[in-house]
Amino acid sequence: METLKKHFFSDISVMAWRSMSHVSRSMDTIITVCITPIAMMMLFVYVLGGAIQTGTDNYVNYLLPGIMLISVASGISYTAYRLFMDIKSGIFERFHSMPIARSAALWGHVLTSMVSNAISVVVIVLAAFIMGFRSSAGVLSWLAVAGIIALFTLALTWIAAIAGLSAKSVDGVGAFSYPLIFLPFISSAFVPTDSMPPMVRAFAENQPVTSIVDAIRALLEGQTVGNDIWIALAWCLGILVVAYIFAMKAYKRKSD
Repeated sequence: METLKKHFFSDISVMAWRSMSHVSRSMDTIITVCITPIAMMMLFVYVLGGAIQTGTDNYVNYLLPGIMLISVASGISYTAYRLFMDIKSGIFERFHSMPIARSAALWGHVLTSMVSNAISVVVIVLAAFIMGFRSSAGVLSWLAVAGIIALFTLALTWIAAIAGLSAKSVDGVGAFSYPLIFLPFISSAFVPTDSMPPMVRAFAENQPVTSIVDAIRALLEGQTVGNDIWIALAWCLGILVVAYIFAMKAYKRKSD
């Protein structure tokens, strides 16, 4: 049993290294997941921020959690694309004929998504510090933020896996990410929900991004989080479990 586990994890590490090498050589991926969110953050802070009333003097502090989630939502679309291209090229069938764990190729893409999105979030936070972001959060609060972002990334990654395994075309494989990228715009990520019309406000306050953004924002500002963190974790875990189940079913169909 220990030998099987050892080979399973070593197989995953090889597959993840293969996938990460593709990411590092893809300039469009780097631009989308790092440079575009930073450009968006600069646009809102330096151009639109003065006209947005959030109750704080430092708009970048208010904005940062939403930008991080947008970055993750953009990044996982490439996970779906790389997975789709592996299946279309027939490389998965070749992997399945080799003496490696059957699910190692899939888990390699998942691990790559976690690592690459973590790097992009760190780069965005560093850019925010240059733009004036400041936080009174302690180590535990930062760890809590990292945990929420990681759980959110993992949940969306399994959604991306469903798309990559089920899509019929390259155009279709990336389409699933558009609603995920759009959700932060109808949330508390950019403006307080109090300023929204009643119907829009009702949707914004009861969708997952708002609770996740509010929890991260409170943690970074050293404030009491309240129920937001539990609602955020419940959303992330619920999405993760459902997406994982459907992704593994889709993978089994492709493997059979």
